[in-house]
Order: sequence, then structure tokens, then C-alpha cells
Amino acid sequence: MKHLMHHRFTIMAAIIAIALPMFLKSGSLATELLIFAMAAIACNLLLGYTGLMSFGQGIFYGLGSYATGLLVLNFNAPLLVTLLGSLVIGAVVAGFVGWFSIRQRGVYFVMLTLAFSQMFYFLAYSLVDITGGDNGLLGISRPSLEIFGNVIMEISSPWQYYGFVAVIFLVVFAVMQRISESKFGRTLLAIRDNETRAAAVGYNVKAFKLAAFVVSGAVTGLAGGLHALLAGIAPLSSIEYHVSETILLMTVIGGTGNLFASVIGAAAYVIAADWLASIWPRWMLLLGFLLIAVTLYMQKGIWGLIERIADAIRQRGDKVRSETLDASKEQA
Repeated sequence: MKHLMHHRFTIMAAIIAIALPMFLKSGSLATELLIFAMAAIACNLLLGYTGLMSFGQGIFYGLGSYATGLLVLNFNAPLLVTLLGSLVIGAVVAGFVGWFSIRQRGVYFVMLTLAFSQMFYFLAYSLVDITGGDNGLLGISRPSLEIFGNVIMEISSPWQYYGFVAVIFLVVFAVMQRISESKFGRTLLAIRDNETRAAAVGYNVKAFKLAAFVVSGAVTGLAGGLHALLAGIAPLSSIEYHVSETILLMTVIGGTGNLFASVIGAAAYVIAADWLASIWPRWMLLLGFLLIAVTLYMQKGIWGLIERIADAIRQRGDKVRSETLDASKEQA
């Protein structure tokens, strides 16, 4: 039982991955949900654990999409190689962006990541021969999962691809959860709570921040690569500021400082956006009101609300048990 409690969040993530096909009719929507959940988890490592609000997540997401598209279109690379390429490019560019950004704090850090986001967007827009410019990279096929030339899994249909993405999602979640619970993760929390004190006791704060950036960028790049294979295109919109904003919103909606909360936040955003879009063409306005309500009344996100409800139920149960025990003592 203790072992299961230690891995409770990974088990809960697995339950969600298994349950989605039962509740969602669209395999593409379910796959998109898990992809954005990975991006939100990566963002949470920066925002919730390190205290860094980065508006550069769209850079890594977009470059991951482009890396996958270029490897498939130009080199007909195997599936695992394309995804490894998106992961590596996300990590490398995150290291570059992070190296400059972590030298600033507060609003200056935010503005610097935003500046990098705009810079990479205009680079992608200008380098038409590489990125396709406004049109993006079109016609990205979805190769089968092969190992040493042997086909292990076909992923051509939406639900087949969902199964493949679900496996990657669970591996990523388990690894990120392990990182967050490790000494590295606890050090990031110490830096978030009091950076000056963490530096005073001997931690290399810049090195830890940069490492968090690299890990976050790698996972976000992988998510971007998976999305390019899902959509069959790597559009210019995948690297714009709006993607960074969306990933941040998912993280905040779910709740920071808990990786499973990011999964909840991504699910809430993707499902709400799909549902509201079917109600009204200008669904973003409705989503805006929903986000305002979350900001005003659920400042710790959906996960914080769940924790408050669970605590209230627990306290109510303890009170009932105490009253029952007192009553039994009086009767005795």
C-alpha cells in the first residue's frame, strides 16, 4: 500500500490515459489532450518548481514540430529518430535561451523570454526554404513504429496513434515525477521559495535553473514533434506567442507545484475549448470569462480546489468518527 501511495500520481495519470477513449469520441482530441498535458508538465517544472514564468515555451514546441517535419520530409527518418530529434532540438535551444534568461529576475526575465519568443517566430517566418514560412511544413506523414526494420506498431489511425502517444505520455510523466521528487526537484523548490538562501548554503542556482530549462525544453520539444505527426503539418502558428500563452494557462488552471495538476489543467482547457467552439464561433470570449473565474476563485487551480474538497470531507469524517466514539464511551 505504501508503495502504491508513493506512485499515486503516476497511477492516476495512467487511469486518465486509459479512461479518455471511453469518454471522448475523437481520437485526435484525446491525443491532443495528452500532448498538451506533456507541454504543461514541462512548463510546471519551470513555473511551479523553479518559480520561472517563461513565455518561451512556444519556441521549443514550435521547433520540435519543425524538427519532426524536416526529418520526415527530407530524410524519411524512422519514427523514433524524428521524435528524438524534436527532443534534442528542444533541449539545445532551451539551453541557449535559458543561459541568457536566467541572468535576469522578475519582470526582466519574463520580458527576455518574450523577446526570444518573438525573435524565433520572425526567424521561422523569414526562413521560408526551411520552415515553409507562412504555409509551414505540409504533408508530414506518420511513419510506423519500427525497430531494426521490423514494424512494431501501426499508428496510421487516430486511435492507434493515441495508444502510441499515451505510452510516451506515461513514460514522460513517470520520469518528470521522479525528477520532481528527487534531490534536484527539492532544490528547485528551495530556489523558488528563497533563491538567496539557496545560494548561501552552496547551491549553484544558475546551474539548477539552466538544467530545469533544458529538461522543460526537451519535453516541450517532444510534445511539439508529436503534434506535428498528429496534424500532418508544422504550421507557423506552432511557434508563435499564443502557444506559450496557452501552455502557461493550462499550467495555471490545473495548479502549480504538482505535475498531475498540469494534466488536469490541460484536460480542462482542451475539452472546454472543444465544447465552447461547438456552441459559439467566438468561443474564446467565453473561455476568457472561464479563466477570469478560475483566477478569482481558484487561485491554486483546479487541483487546489480538489484538495480543499478532500480536506473538508476528511475533516467531516474525522468529526463524525469522534462524535461516534464519544457517544459509545457515554453508553459504556
